[in-house]
Amino acid sequence: MRFVVVGEALVDVVPDGVGLDDAGPDDAGPDDGEPRGTRDLPGGSPANVAVTLGRLGHRPVLVTSLADDARGALVRGWLEASGVHVRSVAPVSGRTSSAAVMFAPDGSASYEFDLDWDLPAALLAEAVQGADVVHAGSIATVLDPGADAVEAALTGARGRALVSFDPNARPAITPDVAAVRERVERLVAVSDVVKVSDEDLGWYYPDADPVDAARAWAARGPALVVVTLGADGSVLVRGDDVVRVAGVKVAVADTIGAGDTAMGALLDILARLGACGAQARAVLGSLTLDQLAEVGGWAAHAAAVTVSRPGADPPTRTELDAAVARVSPLRAQG
Repeated sequence: MRFVVVGEALVDVVPDGVGLDDAGPDDAGPDDGEPRGTRDLPGGSPANVAVTLGRLGHRPVLVTSLADDARGALVRGWLEASGVHVRSVAPVSGRTSSAAVMFAPDGSASYEFDLDWDLPAALLAEAVQGADVVHAGSIATVLDPGADAVEAALTGARGRALVSFDPNARPAITPDVAAVRERVERLVAVSDVVKVSDEDLGWYYPDADPVDAARAWAARGPALVVVTLGADGSVLVRGDDVVRVAGVKVAVADTIGAGDTAMGALLDILARLGACGAQARAVLGSLTLDQLAEVGGWAAHAAAVTVSRPGADPPTRTELDAAVARVSPLRAQG
């Protein structure tokens, strides 16, 4: 089965200590008022999705932008260590993109980016040929000039592969919500599966209930819209079906990569249920409510493993199987 992920790969510039085995955001340096150092950790939303798929036993292709510099080598090595095949072009800036990470007291992360995005349309079109699953999301889908090529690639893959999309709003980079919303709605319309957080929906539609917004998106074309609610779990919307899945209780180290892990786990289980290739939409429509609950539960447990340890560190299949086995199967709620 061939997975192709399109989007940014970068380094998260985090306070010293974050991403180490024994440290979280509360352990990121002395509380003495002195400036703290930083360290580079590989990441990027689509890259995290690709790593999740790789650790779950697949061999995904990531089409991205990486410079021939130390940070690029760090990111490439991290991806390849998880079984990701990297197809990259050098950014115009000549440097690998970065995101400075800032933590709130609850471990939630916010970002300041140094990033540009421009991939050749021909490269993207060729990369998605023959794919069973094509995923794109985050900055790569909305930042010009490369966003047009990503949109064309997803549109071209529709009907031949499972097309998935995670808008992952980044107002710091694209502050014009009306312009971004217009493009996002076009991408939603060509997608089979959309995963979005309630926080992102709140930026696109500040006055709308997240489930109502998901229903509106489902009416535009996707066979399945998944809304993640953080610790409160998720809601899966398919036509008139609404399936609510409880969150997984876990001590949170930080939230870096949680939504991306959930996205990768969703693609993993949907593909294993047969929702891939040209038959993807038909299979999505045939899944029972219990199967949809299983899909949401698998993603929730994957994200819970990631938030339980510092940095974007998705689980292996063995780790995720063990996490799911510790609880009773989740049941559908209509």
